Amino acid sequence: MKFLPLSVLGLVATLAMTTTAGAADSGPFVFPDYRNGAEITARCEAILKDMAAQEAQVAAGGTSDNVLVGMDRLSQTVDDGLGPISFIANVHPDKGLRDAAEACELRYQAFASKLYQNAKIYARVKAFAPADPIDAQLRDDLMASFDDAGVALPTAARARARALNNEIGKLAQTFERRVREDKTRVPFTVAELEGVPEAAWAKAPRDAKGRVLVGLDYPSYNPVVESARNAATRERIWRAFQSRGGAANLKTLGELGQKRRDYARLFGLPSYADFTLRRRMAGSVPNVQRFLGEVKGVVEQRELRDIADLREAKAADLKQPAERTKLKRWDAPYYIERVKRERFALDQDSFRRYFPPQASVDFAMALSGKLFNVGFKPLEQKLWHADARAYEVVELGSGKLLATLYVDLYPRADKYGHAAVWPMRGSSTLAGRLPTAALVTNFDRNGLTLDELETMLHEFGHALHVTLSATRYSSNAGTSVKLDFVEAPSQMLEEWVYDAKVLALFQEVCKTCEPVPADLLERAIRSRSFAKGLQFSRQHLYASYDLALYSKAAPEPMSTWARMEGATPLGHEKGTMFPAAFAHLAGGYGAGYYAYLWSLATAQDLHTAFAADPLDAKVGRRYRDVVLGNGSQVDANELVGRFLGRAPSNKAFFEWLNR
Repeated sequence: MKFLPLSVLGLVATLAMTTTAGAADSGPFVFPDYRNGAEITARCEAILKDMAAQEAQVAAGGTSDNVLVGMDRLSQTVDDGLGPISFIANVHPDKGLRDAAEACELRYQAFASKLYQNAKIYARVKAFAPADPIDAQLRDDLMASFDDAGVALPTAARARARALNNEIGKLAQTFERRVREDKTRVPFTVAELEGVPEAAWAKAPRDAKGRVLVGLDYPSYNPVVESARNAATRERIWRAFQSRGGAANLKTLGELGQKRRDYARLFGLPSYADFTLRRRMAGSVPNVQRFLGEVKGVVEQRELRDIADLREAKAADLKQPAERTKLKRWDAPYYIERVKRERFALDQDSFRRYFPPQASVDFAMALSGKLFNVGFKPLEQKLWHADARAYEVVELGSGKLLATLYVDLYPRADKYGHAAVWPMRGSSTLAGRLPTAALVTNFDRNGLTLDELETMLHEFGHALHVTLSATRYSSNAGTSVKLDFVEAPSQMLEEWVYDAKVLALFQEVCKTCEPVPADLLERAIRSRSFAKGLQFSRQHLYASYDLALYSKAAPEPMSTWARMEGATPLGHEKGTMFPAAFAHLAGGYGAGYYAYLWSLATAQDLHTAFAADPLDAKVGRRYRDVVLGNGSQVDANELVGRFLGRAPSNKAFFEWLNR
């Protein structure tokens, strides 16, 4: 389900958009041109009034529609009116527009909290007799939404649930805004940036002393922490990065933990983790802990070997004995890259010449054409920023319009700082609605590394999940699937960047692009296994910390992190505040960060179907129709089973993890 109480499921930034609710599409979506915050506020007011009228109609049974259609039409109205506004809050360069959009999000939060406590609609949903499994799935989803909003709680508890839900939404929004609008720049002399590619900092601003001011966006931060020969330089940028959000966000994260625990206790559950996991594929906290234990068993010793390798590399670099050399956290990225250069003759930066940013988008589109028979046609529209681009998604051959896709590639001030896809509009075959998605990244204009191309395909996997959705109801469209399945289609597509046959598509879309040398790609494939223990031990730590934060105790965030990170081989560095910028935990991945590992297991299982030929169009079409097309109208385990022709398994994941 997509249209749910936002603070409970963390969907503040994932509303959808279109033009006319319930109307058949006649063309691609046209992004609205809001000129100021007042226009957003007025639009928000009008849509909320329309939604309230529709709620009253559904409650009274005042139309010929059944309750599922009525609720889905209401969901479409949310898409139509508030989707663009929610997206603007994350990407628009004008703070006035962003602030107005955030205020609208909170008003929707209050509406949604109240809607799902509407006893009359709940009674209609409960009494509804599904005609088939798709209707039954939506009915079950709606029942879960009402139950989780507290419709069956006593009067005072219902009011408390609404208040908590609204407070949680505001806290999560505040947390994420502090990270997104962080203005920190770290000053360095040119000498201190020795080893860092000049292209990464040459155009950066200078302070009064002529020092280079390096920001904390990924295209600025990563080259410094991975390439600066001066350890003090790496430490300074690393500590600044670890302190984003600051003490204020640590306090907010603590408040979120307490309020989410209080919310769960209204339902007789001991923790927020228990509250959320009962609705996920995992089913329960013990199931997640058992899975994480299996992961730890595979990577624990491998992490120690990785650290030993990096310590030896540092010792050799400093010309001192390894036993007298201590590896620090800001050393790890630098020596990982150094070992890869020395052991595999691999430098990630060397890939940028082969993967220009726009050509990388065109490559992802060409791959989608080969696998899923879809094309992408540039679309002229006035968008939120000059860097953004619009595309029609069409069926190859017939040219039939399938969806609209927006792409926003480059970093800028106050923009969402990671890579993500907003599922801004859900498909509905019943209403004749076509989907819309927006893909947002923060890539270097000079080109992508192989790791960044992997990120591009990851996000494109999400975009395809939205735009190739063909569900009956928009509420079940695209990435509305359970959280511990939603990353699987995107993680699966990451594997395609390591196949020479696939990368050859670059030359089809970019005649001036040089092909990646075969020996360079082969070295990159071999290097993937290096430091995998460190990488996945870190993911294990993140997932375990998340569960601890939202456990029965709802502990203080910073001391809990210091204790848990301190128990790892590299320990904890005093003065750092990593949880203050861990936006996943404040938003939709609270008590759900394990989903990245859980979904990766599913992704590796799905990938086995493409092992013989990564460009097999028949397998791709089956995947499009079975997995991508069905959204959440079919249970995720059933989708995987249908596609693979067997029961889902973690076997491929653990084999991959052991490589």
